[in-house]
Amino acid sequence: MLSADDYRQILEHSSDVHWMLDCDSGKLLYVSQAAERVFGYDRERAQQVAASLLAELPARLEAFTSGDSTQRRRVRDAQFEGLDGILIPVEIESTLVPDPASGALRLVGTVRDVRERVEREKQQKKFASMVSHEFRTPLSTIDGAVQRLEMTSGNADEATKKRYRKIQSAVDRLLELLDEYLSPERLASIGRKRQADEISPEALLETAAEAARSRRADITVQVLNLPQWLRCDPQGMRLCLDILLDNAIKYTNDNIAIELKASKVVEGGVEFHVTDHGAPIPEDEIPRLFEKGFRGSAAAGQPGSGLGLYMAKAVVEVHGGTLTVENLPESGKKFRIWLPIAA
Repeated sequence: MLSADDYRQILEHSSDVHWMLDCDSGKLLYVSQAAERVFGYDRERAQQVAASLLAELPARLEAFTSGDSTQRRRVRDAQFEGLDGILIPVEIESTLVPDPASGALRLVGTVRDVRERVEREKQQKKFASMVSHEFRTPLSTIDGAVQRLEMTSGNADEATKKRYRKIQSAVDRLLELLDEYLSPERLASIGRKRQADEISPEALLETAAEAARSRRADITVQVLNLPQWLRCDPQGMRLCLDILLDNAIKYTNDNIAIELKASKVVEGGVEFHVTDHGAPIPEDEIPRLFEKGFRGSAAAGQPGSGLGLYMAKAVVEVHGGTLTVENLPESGKKFRIWLPIAA
């Protein structure tokens, strides 16, 4: 069993600030060294900050002692002022715990620096706005043109009117997909810590492969050394795989096989590969391949906006991962998604 000193070492070397308050006196009984390491607070400054934790404590204690068990544990966002005067966004978790000896209540908890999370959410919203604008602008143009055609084509034959209705339905469906998958609210949920979504990596690859087999029959799936479930955003990862598969199909001949693979990584995390054995990517184009709007020489004559790989990379990076590509020595290319996910 671990001793008290062992537990103290664990707390002292955590990246979160661990603390304990006496509910009767409001005295700070303990604060871990991370308070100074992360926020620059010595014990005196930490005691001043602790006063903010006591503001709502009386009402909370009254509710808790009256039987409201929801008051035992709370998690809330706040801001702490660093020594340089800059406000640091934090997440404060606190739990009411009785002292084993006296039975008096203590407030124990953690303070987490969430600057990385806040910045990630900011980038997610920026990305969502970009995607919404880039897609909605041409769709609005098409929508307006089709409506005008329908209004001014009273003498058109039924086949022509049917084509107009199909175009209108397609535009409506794309706008629905934007609202469902690429709205700021939807993208803001991708990649957050402690995300509840789970998916089978094999099911993820098989579903993406099955949808693509209507266009390319020879698509294989291989899953190595992975458990049944992985934590990630299933729809976000499916979007990435769909984009990579679409590119592999568009830019290779019909007889070229495409391989999907998922496995653990020795250095940590998991990886997904989308590999084809078609023509390689020109070496001078690889550094720009994921840039917004970039279209390589292979895209000549192919429809597209140059946003697919840019979107895929952005979603992977929201998860804290990477999306890279390399040409294979024999032939073809391999796109690699790496995610820092505990399997």
